[in-house]
Amino acid sequence: MLKFLIISLFFISLNANNLKIATYNVENLFDLKNDNSEYKEFIPNSKSLWNQKNFNIKIENLVKVLDNLDADIIALQEIENRELMILLQKKLPKYKYYSYVKYSNSAIGLGFLSKIEIKSTNHVDVKFRTRLFRPILETTFIYDDVEFKVFNNHWPSKAVGESYRVKYAKVLQDRVKEITKDYDYILIGDFNSDYNEFETFKKSQKLNNTSGVTGINQILNTTIDEKFVTYENILKEEKRVHYNLWLDINSSERFSTKFKNQNNTPDSILIPPALFDNKNLSYIPNSFKVFKPNYLYENGKIIRWEMSKNGFNKIHKGEGFSDHLPIFAEFSIKEKDRNSIKQIEQNKEEIKTISDLYKEEKLSKPIFINDVIVIYKDDDKAIIKRENDRAIFIYKNAQHLKLGFSYNIQVNQIYTHYGLKEIRDFVIEEEKDLKNYKYLFLDGSNINIFDFKYENEVITNLKGKVKNSKLFINEKQYIKLYAKDRNILPKNGEDITILNGHLSSFRGNMQIHIHNTTDYKVGN
Repeated sequence: MLKFLIISLFFISLNANNLKIATYNVENLFDLKNDNSEYKEFIPNSKSLWNQKNFNIKIENLVKVLDNLDADIIALQEIENRELMILLQKKLPKYKYYSYVKYSNSAIGLGFLSKIEIKSTNHVDVKFRTRLFRPILETTFIYDDVEFKVFNNHWPSKAVGESYRVKYAKVLQDRVKEITKDYDYILIGDFNSDYNEFETFKKSQKLNNTSGVTGINQILNTTIDEKFVTYENILKEEKRVHYNLWLDINSSERFSTKFKNQNNTPDSILIPPALFDNKNLSYIPNSFKVFKPNYLYENGKIIRWEMSKNGFNKIHKGEGFSDHLPIFAEFSIKEKDRNSIKQIEQNKEEIKTISDLYKEEKLSKPIFINDVIVIYKDDDKAIIKRENDRAIFIYKNAQHLKLGFSYNIQVNQIYTHYGLKEIRDFVIEEEKDLKNYKYLFLDGSNINIFDFKYENEVITNLKGKVKNSKLFINEKQYIKLYAKDRNILPKNGEDITILNGHLSSFRGNMQIHIHNTTDYKVGN
């Protein structure tokens, strides 16, 4: 009787809340048995010190993360074998179900830990003639009589070109096309692709071996014509499209890994239209989050599993967690959470300010904004601002705007360029008065120039010394100086004062965009 009561309370508790689904690349969880398929630094009891002590620390650290994350379903990547999944399940008894898959000759595989029932498990094969990676793990869950699938992915890393990830995407897209459009499924995991991969990989000769086509964007259709699928159009597209949940958070917060201190989003959760417009499982808009408590992420750094170098060998230090952060989202089977896009449209306020534009990924219709003042002008580029409002960059076609004049404009389209919000298409509705615009500049010495709320502002009165294209404000604090033409940047060792600098951002880092040599002066 007591056992029945505990089980009943468990399901009542589960069903009373939203369903939380997460993914986490744990960074190489290997055991202490030598299978001759391990990575060199994980050969048991070798010079790398992959031993019982460090194994125990790695396991306990992982258990801490998974316990604190407390998702109902967790997709895991980089797990060596099924026995390690069983060990994690034993240490986390709230996860009564698991699934796992890997190719027999592969070093690592992927799996699920779940609080809710697993109905069946399948794997989707993706194989190459000369290389071995991982299958896609397809697992079917049952949640209060609602059935849905989650596809756990771990695509090839960027040690290889995009053609490998395109093949994964094609195989996955072909599989989901076999599922009826009203069936609930989620694509999750480490895709080794940024949410905006079509933008980030283009200039890389090594990666772009597909003539600009990416797996995550053009094959899985998270973009159409290089514009993101959003709430506004996901129910209108005839293609099998997917919404990437990274779009639910501010661009400066879009990262699950850091590389050279730049934001990267290899991990993603993608959902089809069915999760917005059906009678079963529904996505809770804006529930997507990055899990980053202080012990995982501090002072702008991810606390990864630490290894030191000793000659040609890597040695485990017995500290840290993973080079990835977990991400998660919430889903519901409640009737009140259905048709969530209609609810969003009903509750959405009219866009009237520049600040409102920062909340949008793209515009579904023209927006009219009055009384914008041109506070910076460089050929066909400009920065506009309203009093008691934010500033925004106009990327091109601003040649008809005059410095210092105010305007009423129609904004047709915006764009997020490596994290920076820009106006890409606009029309002048009315030219108004000439203003004393410089009062809208911000004193760079009196604000936190690293705060993303100041991106696209024009700053003045910021002094420092230039070292390697960085402006050192003091001995420890610096900000990058960027210019499309590097010849206009101040020279190494010069003391400069920023007179009217464009405070911008790039992949999660604030910088000063120098458009012209008149943006600064040399000397005190």
